Amino acid sequence: MTGRDAEPAAGAPPRFPGPGAPVRLVGEGLVLREWSAADVPAMTALFDDPDTARFTPLASPFDEAAARAYLARAAEARAAGRRLQLAVTEDGGAPLGEVLLFTAVDYPLAVEAGYAIGPRHRGRGLAARALRPAVAYAYGTLGARRVLLRIVAENAASRAVARAAGFSLTDQPPVAAPGGALLWTWQHAGPPGP
Repeated sequence: MTGRDAEPAAGAPPRFPGPGAPVRLVGEGLVLREWSAADVPAMTALFDDPDTARFTPLASPFDEAAARAYLARAAEARAAGRRLQLAVTEDGGAPLGEVLLFTAVDYPLAVEAGYAIGPRHRGRGLAARALRPAVAYAYGTLGARRVLLRIVAENAASRAVARAAGFSLTDQPPVAAPGGALLWTWQHAGPPGP
């Protein structure tokens, strides 16, 4: 482990907002807002996709029942202070994908990020644009000391997103995801200086 990869010794773990504290992030020409039950039909179009199934832990097929279950789990994790899942939109309306922040189990002062963009909306830089305000929120409001991504080595598109959003590959050994895929750890360069 390099000095860059060592967890800082002091500090409080990130503090996720409770369900009564609405979160809406604006930046990079996007509005990141909380999911609602009205988004269920759109979620199936976004996440019922072979690449999403291959590179994320989302259910496949991702039908309306899977979307409702996904929203219920998101609400439980939010209530427990472990996760924040936001729809990626251009204007607060129709979702184009998702960005999420959650506690990093192996680094108590870190936040892990993830993202998925619907197949019809890829190739527009949406994932990197959504990650940047989410990362700023993780450092600022949540108090994270580090922001991490875990990416399957074969996911070239996600590696490109990570680089575009200010992340670099660490020298940490890969971790096994449920299902056996190996995930490599990427770390954000850190919050901007004063």
